[in-house]
Amino acid sequence: MSNALEVHAEDIVRCNRCGFCLATCPLYDVRRDEASSPRGQLRLIRALSEGDLLPSGGYSQRVCCCSLCGVCTTTCPSGVAVDSILQAARDDLVKRGMLPAVLQELNHTVQTSHHLSEDTALAPLAWAQDVPQRPAGPGDRAELVYFVGCVASGFPEAQSVARAFVEVLERAEQRYALLGGEEWCCGYPLLANGQRSEARELMAHNMEAVRSTGAEKVVFTCASCYHTWAHVYSQELGDLGVEVTHASQLLAELLANEKLGVQPLPWMVTYHDPCYLGRTSGVYDAPRQALGAIPGLRLVEMAANRADAFCCGGGGNLDILDPELSRAVAGHRVALAQATEAQVLVTACARCRRALAAAARRNSAPIEVLDIVELVKRATSERKT
Repeated sequence: MSNALEVHAEDIVRCNRCGFCLATCPLYDVRRDEASSPRGQLRLIRALSEGDLLPSGGYSQRVCCCSLCGVCTTTCPSGVAVDSILQAARDDLVKRGMLPAVLQELNHTVQTSHHLSEDTALAPLAWAQDVPQRPAGPGDRAELVYFVGCVASGFPEAQSVARAFVEVLERAEQRYALLGGEEWCCGYPLLANGQRSEARELMAHNMEAVRSTGAEKVVFTCASCYHTWAHVYSQELGDLGVEVTHASQLLAELLANEKLGVQPLPWMVTYHDPCYLGRTSGVYDAPRQALGAIPGLRLVEMAANRADAFCCGGGGNLDILDPELSRAVAGHRVALAQATEAQVLVTACARCRRALAAAARRNSAPIEVLDIVELVKRATSERKT
């Protein structure tokens, strides 16, 4: 057993194959394939560690076929940290030189361009061409830094999230800075692929760019970026010296303090908890508080919500490794949203918004998908005076 897996040796053998994880795993819900289920993956990892299985391409594909959403860990009655073991298994694959080729290509792109795509690296502020006021940049003084993230800055179908958030910030008269070309990928894709040391370069660069603004707070509309900064940056870089917050937390605060004028929205909405905001970071209440501050809005919860929420299918680089499976998982989540009869499916992550909106279109689902910042923008058309 490699060092990456040795620390989890006791956890690996503690799985008693009860099957509780099968009922909550969104990937198993789609595939019904035992070898791709959490307990099946643990059995493969155990067989490898005990010398009963040789590493192969099939093994690496199975181990990486996971969104790392963590719902299996939440469900496990034996307390097995399944998501941590699967992450360690990826770390082990890197040491063996056996990470699936498509994930190796992703690593190369991020390490060379410092973004999920080379297009984003060439035009990091393409989404901000219509922003009415020029925001501060690196070296300028600002109260907070908006860390946009690769998805909202680089994918057209998610760029509306970034545009909506800066408009809300301006309406609330918040002085903010964008890092522009100095904003690199947060490091999550590399971390998920077992490249922690390589991700550290990205983290150090981003931290220095934020410090150049003198800001005391960094805010995120991407749950993966938020999770990485909140949980990994301090481990690698020590005390950050800045407050790390999610957009939903800032919105809840601005609305509670009446920093925004709010108009009624007579809608029935349901809310999707992003895995890296809710289950792994414990941020459940702030998005619901922000929604509750909008007059006329009625929130109806999906059958699987909060810690039990199903994944959108976009985490863990699953959308890169197996796009078809990722899309199917997103489709199942949209179906759960439709069952509530809500008019709007709201989430709080640019990646989730992109995945769920695409699934709604593919399935001709009569439900609009919005990020919470887009919804708040619609409810705050005028500044409070």
